[in-house]
Amino acid sequence: MKILIDIRLLSKGGQSGIEEYTKHLVSNLLAIDDNNSYQLFYNGWKKHPLPQNWLDRAEVIDRKMPNKLFDLSSRFFNRSLVPQADLVFSPHLNILKTKMPRILTIHDLSFIHHPHFFPRESKAWHWLQDYKNQIKEASLITAVSNFTKQDLIETLKVPADKIRVVPLGISDEFKVLNVERPSSLQHPFILYLGTIEPRKNVSAIIKAFNIIKAGNDLKDLKLVLAGRLGWLYQETLKTYEASPYKEDIILWGPVKKEDRALLYNLAEALIFPSFFEGFGLPPLEAQACGCPVIASQRTSLTEVLGDSARLIDPWRIHDLAGTIEEVLTTNLKDKLREAGLINKQKFSWKKSAQQLLNIFQEYEA
Repeated sequence: MKILIDIRLLSKGGQSGIEEYTKHLVSNLLAIDDNNSYQLFYNGWKKHPLPQNWLDRAEVIDRKMPNKLFDLSSRFFNRSLVPQADLVFSPHLNILKTKMPRILTIHDLSFIHHPHFFPRESKAWHWLQDYKNQIKEASLITAVSNFTKQDLIETLKVPADKIRVVPLGISDEFKVLNVERPSSLQHPFILYLGTIEPRKNVSAIIKAFNIIKAGNDLKDLKLVLAGRLGWLYQETLKTYEASPYKEDIILWGPVKKEDRALLYNLAEALIFPSFFEGFGLPPLEAQACGCPVIASQRTSLTEVLGDSARLIDPWRIHDLAGTIEEVLTTNLKDKLREAGLINKQKFSWKKSAQQLLNIFQEYEA
């Protein structure tokens, strides 16, 4: 069977959850599947280079046209711009007109529920992708969590039997390490790792940190905000500038791949009070590194984390502050560390790829 995978979203070399999902699934599919042939649709002008082992295993298809033009052509002209294959896999909502069977991954519907979290350009992108028709025309939908599956059923009326759940995994690089503290991280710190954008509720972490620092028990505590600036980040930076303890807040900026595990291993706890997640990778990555997790009791996070993390109402700043203090000053920290290490064992990219491959095999002639 010839399988075409649309990997256009990897062209910028980013590290978002969706990009990580795509990279790990492609790598593992190519490693475990000796029976099918693969084509990687990697259209566009400027593209991040692909791993050599992908190039050795799969054929790369490039129409050599700007992706915005490709999207417009796909949106308004009912013709296929991709070569013939037996099956198409789209790991994201990149529009792709085809008469071939197509499996489409939906990560979340935050853009429907919380449009105020997104800038005008992002709203225009979702319109251009014609997501309702994509979901309708797809042969099968894979959702990254049961939460996303139920959301698709309730919000877009997708039939339940058209959706399969394929969870995300954890990369092997995230593990408990013996690491020395760099000079910039000599003090104990709590960590947020992810994009700085309204949906992630980073302002709440800063406000909770202010409350903690005003007390007497955790005077040496620092806060590390690690991640790139996303859309509508300005309000978060205003909250940071207004903090009387901003000298104790480290704006790390974009995180190099090799620094992610370091930060998780050194942090006292990961704070992740996101308003909306389709899955939520950083809490699992932190748990794999032995880092206790405090996250919001919202959307997919309750499903992915269960009792292995302390779950809080993301709107209650004082409750968040109190929970951080409790975790850092009692034996709850050790309990969450152990619970997290057990929870992370449920997830692996190899297992996710095998689940996806099993779905692919249902389309064999």
